[in-house]
Amino acid sequence: MTMPKMGESVMECTIISILKKVGERVEADESVFEVATDKVDTEVPSPFEGIIEEILVNQGDVVAIGSVVMRIQAAVAGQTAAAPVAVPTVEVPPAELVVLEQKMAELAPVAAAPVAKSVQGEGRFYSPLVLTIAKAEGISLAELESIAGSGAENRLTKNDILNYLKQITNNKLQIADNKYQIADSKLQIADSKPTVGPAQTTNLIPMDRMRRVIAGRMVESKRISAHVTSFVEADMTNVALWRNRTKEEFKKQTGESITFTPILIEAVVKAIKDFPLINVSVEGDNILQKRDINVGMAVALPNGNLIVPVIHNADQYSLIGLAKKVNELANRARANKLTADDLAGGTYTISNIGAFGNIMGTPIIVQPQVAIMAFGVIQKKPVVIETPQGDVFGVRQMMYLSHSYDHRVVDGALGGLFVKRVSDYLEGFDLERKLF
Repeated sequence: MTMPKMGESVMECTIISILKKVGERVEADESVFEVATDKVDTEVPSPFEGIIEEILVNQGDVVAIGSVVMRIQAAVAGQTAAAPVAVPTVEVPPAELVVLEQKMAELAPVAAAPVAKSVQGEGRFYSPLVLTIAKAEGISLAELESIAGSGAENRLTKNDILNYLKQITNNKLQIADNKYQIADSKLQIADSKPTVGPAQTTNLIPMDRMRRVIAGRMVESKRISAHVTSFVEADMTNVALWRNRTKEEFKKQTGESITFTPILIEAVVKAIKDFPLINVSVEGDNILQKRDINVGMAVALPNGNLIVPVIHNADQYSLIGLAKKVNELANRARANKLTADDLAGGTYTISNIGAFGNIMGTPIIVQPQVAIMAFGVIQKKPVVIETPQGDVFGVRQMMYLSHSYDHRVVDGALGGLFVKRVSDYLEGFDLERKLF
């Protein structure tokens, strides 16, 4: 069994947990590993039915896509497991450990090897993930030897080294002279001597893996793309009235709710067909125009993080189909059931920030796309309405559209015309439109 492809541009993954043991029977499509990539955490199923003969990876290992990770004695005639591949290890004499440690700090990231190699110290093996954490935190190999491991044969796992770092951090905070006191996991400065100004209170919250990935991508996007944002206000009265009139029927017919999001996506898809040069990416000095319209939609997770599942070929869905797809992806995102393919291949992204009561925003482009649109809250406002008899004041349901685009390839004319066209489609929504 080899590590399967995890999605576009994913070259390696980290083994979070191993769900089966050597000697156990496994069914075809039964999960055997839980892995993490820079896009999603997911389970990896077995392609075979049979008995597990050997597991070639350990928890915490970084494994290249396509590497042999398990040997299974297939139970079905004609089905064979992957050919055995020896997993090499690197044995480093103690005298060279310091040199190795210095070299690791100087190395830049390189392409993933067929199988992630481990480094052997005084009778112990350390995975690349453990060594990377140790380097970042300034822990020597000698100090690693003193940390108790919970893995097989006293192997040091990622959780072991993270728990050790948490412990030594707490120990450093407990100063013997009682100058500082720790209470309720908050660092409270309580110097017995007179101080200038009030005591400060802080709470150390380490970023989880997803938050670190989001932070890196946002900074990278601002570095790559020349962000410009245009704003348009749209009259959403017809859309709001139609949804309120049909939502009960939709719920009764499909068992699901219809939100504003599929209506917004439909308008964006129509505008992309009118302005196809917004559906592009940049590669060096070339512009790559995409034939597929794959719309990503930002989904807020219960833990506060953000994820962007993609509706592939969104132009091929009806409004009902879009509504069902939006609900399906949102529910699977919040239940952590998305696959890597659900997050890959987006060509344009929307963010419905109005769900949080926000009026407007300046969204950051999802690379390698060149534009993203945010939809604000729909609010009742007094506006001037043009009629054949003259202008009158009326109460309408209004919404701001915020369109951020990459000024390297999208000029103000294209960026502004595109968001205005989306607004036109929303304002022109047919109030008599049939649901089915």
